[in-house]
Amino acid sequence: MRLFLAAATAALLSTTVMAQTEMTDTPELTFERVFASPSLNGSSPRAVKFSPDGRYLTLLRNRAEDASRYDLWGFDLETREWRMLVDSEEVGSGRELSEDEKMQRERERVGSLKGIITYQWASDASGVLVPIDGDLYFARLDGDVTRLTDTEESELNPKLSPKAGFVSFIRDRQLWVGAVGADASPITPKEDDTIRWGEAEFVAQEEMSRLTGYWWNGNDTRLAVQRTDESPVGIVTRAAIGATGTKVFDQRYPVAGSDNAIVELFVMDPDGGNRVKVDLGAETDIYIARVNWGPDGMLYVQRQNREQTVLDVLRVDPATGESSIAITEKAAQEDYWINLSDNYRFLKDGSLLWWSESDGYGHFYRIGFDGQGKSNSAIQLTSGSSPTTSLVGVNEAKGEFFYQATTDVLTQQIYRAKLDGSGDPVLLTDLDYTNTASMDPTGSLMLISRSAPDQPTQSYLAGDLGQRLTWVEENALGEDHPYTPFLLSHTMPEYGTIPAEDGTELHYMMLKPDMEPGKKYPVFYYHYSGPGPQIVDKGWGGALAQAVVDKGYIYFALDNRGTANRGVEFEQPIYRAMGGVEVVDQKTGADFLKTLDYVDGDKIALYGWSYGGYMTLKQLQADPGLYAAGISGAPVTKWELYDTHYTERFMGDPREVPEAYDKASAIPDATKISDPLLLIHGMADDNVVFENSSELISVLQENNVPFEMMLYPGYTHRVSGEQISPHMWNSIFRFLEAHGVTPPE
Repeated sequence: MRLFLAAATAALLSTTVMAQTEMTDTPELTFERVFASPSLNGSSPRAVKFSPDGRYLTLLRNRAEDASRYDLWGFDLETREWRMLVDSEEVGSGRELSEDEKMQRERERVGSLKGIITYQWASDASGVLVPIDGDLYFARLDGDVTRLTDTEESELNPKLSPKAGFVSFIRDRQLWVGAVGADASPITPKEDDTIRWGEAEFVAQEEMSRLTGYWWNGNDTRLAVQRTDESPVGIVTRAAIGATGTKVFDQRYPVAGSDNAIVELFVMDPDGGNRVKVDLGAETDIYIARVNWGPDGMLYVQRQNREQTVLDVLRVDPATGESSIAITEKAAQEDYWINLSDNYRFLKDGSLLWWSESDGYGHFYRIGFDGQGKSNSAIQLTSGSSPTTSLVGVNEAKGEFFYQATTDVLTQQIYRAKLDGSGDPVLLTDLDYTNTASMDPTGSLMLISRSAPDQPTQSYLAGDLGQRLTWVEENALGEDHPYTPFLLSHTMPEYGTIPAEDGTELHYMMLKPDMEPGKKYPVFYYHYSGPGPQIVDKGWGGALAQAVVDKGYIYFALDNRGTANRGVEFEQPIYRAMGGVEVVDQKTGADFLKTLDYVDGDKIALYGWSYGGYMTLKQLQADPGLYAAGISGAPVTKWELYDTHYTERFMGDPREVPEAYDKASAIPDATKISDPLLLIHGMADDNVVFENSSELISVLQENNVPFEMMLYPGYTHRVSGEQISPHMWNSIFRFLEAHGVTPPE
């Protein structure tokens, strides 16, 4: 059915566009237009939430005239009406954020956004807590907005307590708490500059997806608060080189093989009284991965060993701080690691819905406990070689849970399953789309977001059977959609597989320009290649790839072994061997391209950012002459320069396996690079610090190895914006043109 509808829609849109273009030429899809407002993706809502009473759906919606600015909108599920709840320009002060908040936004990958980036509902659904420009506001549904703070300092990690009795936040390395409507005061001591209360340490924010360091219990009576001692952590003197000056920051950055921060946990009253220390065990060189209050009033702490091969769930008595091990999770196999997740939920009967890779694929289990809180039973609820990837919601009244899972490798679908393990899971979404979802607290309503190669992301409200109740953002490619003028040149991707050396199927995606018979075309070979992101899928790819294709290039991407959503065996080969199997698999992709009669095998150009930038270097070093050119953006060049939690998870401790780090480094073989190289880096990068590139630059220069570079003063790991992004992408293609990597005449 969808194929017919898509064809009919395409025919209608083509007619519309052709009518529009009879008088004018089809507009060129330039990089300037790709990054301009309004976004060619259409509306891109984020931070979708349901009100506690189930009446409202709220989200942050970006503006048509400024795609990076977000305002808070609410949808009344009874009246089916939208309205803006908080106008970020009207309420915000525009004041510059503190350095701590800027860095935290970098960790959240929202550093380029403006306006409202987060909010929290009050438990009585009377309104929402909204941080804007470093201060806090409370917005009621009648349109009234009350300012709660007005200070030069930023209020980090603000929260309403679960019963909405208190507002809490971090200011000047202390946790502050105050009754709603009253002034807040610090409830943790003021210590020296190496001690932080209530904040997640750097690696927790950057690598563990844990952005907070304090947690309220359910009845506003106690808080668990992290105390972080950064004094053992080495200092990276980071010169944030800007356009008109340089700021120097002494950043506490735990590089691989160095000391981490010492993290402790305390439980206290809202005024800081009755403070007790949580027993986290004798070993202090650990990670606190997750913290939750259970329905039994106990505190549950996920403790990970430094090697990241064992995860213990500690059950903590909040009155005494005494702990015992409730669950122990171990790596699914030798030479592997624990992948952290938020895919768990405490159930009202005291059991735990839990995600694990113990059978080689990510699946859900229901864990039971004995009278002392130790696990004594486990029922596997999902199974098979299609990994589950996210817990969407739970409907305990119906004994059901909802989850996201990989289907046919290239799409994500939403399923419903029974909490007792009976019956088969039920598919709730359309297989022609790749989907994500979030759910209201009762497990009755879902917000499903979906996209396809020919459809930008749409979102709709669905019932617990998956039935669409109403569109939230239909985002149809109609006459008024920003992308409609470019539909005539839109290219649909082709998908396929290539066997790796060991026979494993590697999935690729290819977009082709309009090609003339007998002519050969250059390839823009995009890759990330590292653990985590899956690049090849059947979702909306955005306009950037289309702009590359419009220039006459074939756009190609391949997911190598080591990437996500294929199970333990597919990820494992990178263990203590980064820069190895990925290089081999990506070479397989290049060799495949050279067999195609429409590909100019002498014009295959590599492009990658971050891990992909590292991979560009490793590929050019490993196979001189195979690629026509390489673009390396913000690369890690020595893994000893990257942080502990990420690097040691895959590579081990460099003090124990220095040979693995030597082999993975992009520095020793840098002089083997003989193909044209363009190096790009933001000069204020606080994630992949600029020293990664400066050391490479020095080695290449000292050995008279030619290369080119484009550095961006003031920019961090993200070099992005309406003007700077086109500058970077135009620079990339000028580089390719200068070296003859161009389409045929």
